[in-house]
Amino acid sequence: MSVPIKINLENKVCVVTGGGGVLCSAFAKALAECGAKVAILDLRVENAKKVADEIIKNGGQAIGVEANVLVKESLETARQVVLDTFGTCDILLNGAGGNHPKGTTTKEYLYEEDIDNNDLITFFELDPKGIEFVFNLNFIGTLLPSQVFSKDMIGKSGASIINISSMNAFTPLTKIPAYSGAKAAVSNFTKWLAVHMSKVNIRVNAIAPGFFLTDQNRSLLTNTDGSYTERAGKILAQTPMNRFGEPSELVGTLLWLIDEGASGFVNGTVIPVDGGFSAFSGV
Repeated sequence: MSVPIKINLENKVCVVTGGGGVLCSAFAKALAECGAKVAILDLRVENAKKVADEIIKNGGQAIGVEANVLVKESLETARQVVLDTFGTCDILLNGAGGNHPKGTTTKEYLYEEDIDNNDLITFFELDPKGIEFVFNLNFIGTLLPSQVFSKDMIGKSGASIINISSMNAFTPLTKIPAYSGAKAAVSNFTKWLAVHMSKVNIRVNAIAPGFFLTDQNRSLLTNTDGSYTERAGKILAQTPMNRFGEPSELVGTLLWLIDEGASGFVNGTVIPVDGGFSAFSGV
């Protein structure tokens, strides 16, 4: 891919969690194109290595590393691999996250006749374990990598943590209370951590993507013939630009937030990249 803006990340070590996914793989490739040494962490190590191989094929430096963002020991092991290969982390991108069916209701609204319908998951049937999994994956899966990698970033020039929030953090979508709540926690944590780390020269910001087609949501937003589902239609109707975003359209915001020369006084922000979704009242 060709980055929309070019910043100098030579000799910088970037760690990307969830780097095997659609959005974060685009981030990893952009960072490498700017000269960074990129460590791609993912629970599915084959996906991480595939992205790393693509970067290397295009002349960049990258490694794919297996890591579970919910297990601190796994992250410590991954950190050691990064240290041995590239050195200490300069930039951490917390991209791991996602939703789970057990934290999702069947319908958008509760109707009285739904209460005794065993074929539906209403608010009352939401599985606490499913909700816990979603919350942990998104929030704890941001907190733990920050604990593990930010120690090496203290006092460095240009040290930066970028979290991935969501438009759900501003206004929750129907059906997905666990994911919406978890991303709201990520946004709040971003602000908290930015203040906490402000004396050791680590800036912390977040990007809140609007709607992009990814491996996780593709089956919910597109039919088998490629047409959009009813839910996708509702999303597009609320997005003034009337389309889904492209992964490359997040890259400029990422690079701007990382580049100290461009955004050195930007700290504790959550930047929407949403095609106008958050600005639209629906009328």
